[in-house]
Amino acid sequence: MAKLLLAEDDADLGESIVQWLSRQNYFVDWEVDGELALHRLLGFQYDVVILDWQLPRMEGPEICRSFRSKGGKSPILFLTDKGTLLDKEIGFESGADDYLPKPFALKELSMRIRALLRRPGELLQPILNAGIFELRVDEHKFLRRGQQISLTPIEFALMTFFIKNENTVFSAEALFDRVWPGSSERSPDNLKSCMKRLREKIDEDTKDSNIQSIYGVGYRFRAKEID
Repeated sequence: MAKLLLAEDDADLGESIVQWLSRQNYFVDWEVDGELALHRLLGFQYDVVILDWQLPRMEGPEICRSFRSKGGKSPILFLTDKGTLLDKEIGFESGADDYLPKPFALKELSMRIRALLRRPGELLQPILNAGIFELRVDEHKFLRRGQQISLTPIEFALMTFFIKNENTVFSAEALFDRVWPGSSERSPDNLKSCMKRLREKIDEDTKDSNIQSIYGVGYRFRAKEID
């Protein structure tokens, strides 16, 4: 499940975009202020950034340049009613990856996001397998030995991330930055509760969990092999 940042100060448009993308199983953090959007960009990891050009306190190109100068790699899609060739040149030179003029169809926005998510080396396969588990990304289904298990959006995002990075240990902060929606409280207790519920759902043997706690470090996913 991809994690997106939307920076858009038009309340009606922003609400429409958030609702549309949430229905497509994206996590969306929404900011209406340019400086706050940059703060989020520097503090979290996003799969795609949707950036309005004209924002309060800091405009889109300035945000983009600052983010890129600090090593930011997330693909950035500009939304703007500025349509001249010079405007587009400014946008791309600031570090943008794509440009969508207003007004636009929400379906086209989804197409642009999917294209950015398919960048070389970052293509998320529609079906992920790990031992007895199968995760069908497009269908939003998670199966254990062929039997579907119902997961919440956060649980599904965690399992997608874990399966893509099996046997790698991640700290709580790394999971917050790379998976957790910014609208949810970032606290160790919330993460522990989420892991407890997730283990109860996916584990066959409660004494030997697929999600291991590494004391003082974080969590690691290790799938049981098919027997």
